[in-house]
Amino acid sequence: QVTATHSNCIIKKEQETCLEKIRRATALNPVNDSSPGCPGMWDNITCWKPASVGEIVFVKCPALFRFIISEDGWEVDNLGQTHAGDYDLLESTAQSLLGDISRNCTEDGWSEPFPHYYDACGFDENETESDNQDYYYLSVKALYTVGYSTSLVSLTTAMVILCRFRKLHCTRNFIHMNLFVSFILRAISVFIKDGVLYAEQDGNHCFISTVECKAVMVFFHYCVMSNYFWLFIEGLYLFTLLVETFFPERRYFYWYTIIGWGTPTICVTVWAVLRLHFDDTGCWDMNDNTALWWVIKGPVVGSIMINFVLFIGIIVILVQKLQSPDIGGNESSIYL
Repeated sequence: QVTATHSNCIIKKEQETCLEKIRRATALNPVNDSSPGCPGMWDNITCWKPASVGEIVFVKCPALFRFIISEDGWEVDNLGQTHAGDYDLLESTAQSLLGDISRNCTEDGWSEPFPHYYDACGFDENETESDNQDYYYLSVKALYTVGYSTSLVSLTTAMVILCRFRKLHCTRNFIHMNLFVSFILRAISVFIKDGVLYAEQDGNHCFISTVECKAVMVFFHYCVMSNYFWLFIEGLYLFTLLVETFFPERRYFYWYTIIGWGTPTICVTVWAVLRLHFDDTGCWDMNDNTALWWVIKGPVVGSIMINFVLFIGIIVILVQKLQSPDIGGNESSIYL
């Protein structure tokens, strides 16, 4: 998940979680003259829980540098006690494990982190790589924008040709046209998604949560799903052509249309309802809940697997026809 997320979003997510935990802990165990100590702190890299004078707090390397976003951590219960997790409170005589950073709570406040972030996690806050990361993301975005733009122009031209010439109107080309439309919608949805999610150049997009933004993500997932299902219809139609000598194409095309556009509608609608009730966070662009994500990913993976089976079946049928003694000359070259 981390490798697919911008570093700014990871840091902002960690900061939001940290400040919420500090707020809850401070409300239950406030630091005052009668109970001196060090308040909870976010140091722009790591979260430090409240501690009393003389205590040493050890934390793991931040999620950004471990490439794992863990949901574990110290939590505050009704009595204001803390639980061991990623932020374990150890005795002053305990030895720091590899990858741990510690701070000592003194009468003057928090001490400097030991060992340094660079030594413990291989990170130096004075030598940030944010510029390189921003350049990387901008390069990738520019690359797929050019790709989708080229695809959009080519497919639109193909659609005009197929619609313009009546001699090209047949079930096979109608299926091709629906596939082209799904590719066109997919490209358009990517442009719309980028325009909504990344209108801001900073990390503000990490926590966008509007109806418009969520609707864009629903539309994006619908376009992607319909694209995969029309690819599945292409394979299914070709397989049907080889298996059945005569079949009512109009009736088949009717069912193809229902499968190609209807199945993604049902799956995406179910996914949107489940997200709304069980995981209504952010702009629905992150899929931390694996179970909900399978509502969309499952049918897509299933269509790909079935298409592969159809592909193998088509190859077998063609080989059998080539080896048949009744096939020869012109027909043989066609199957080949």
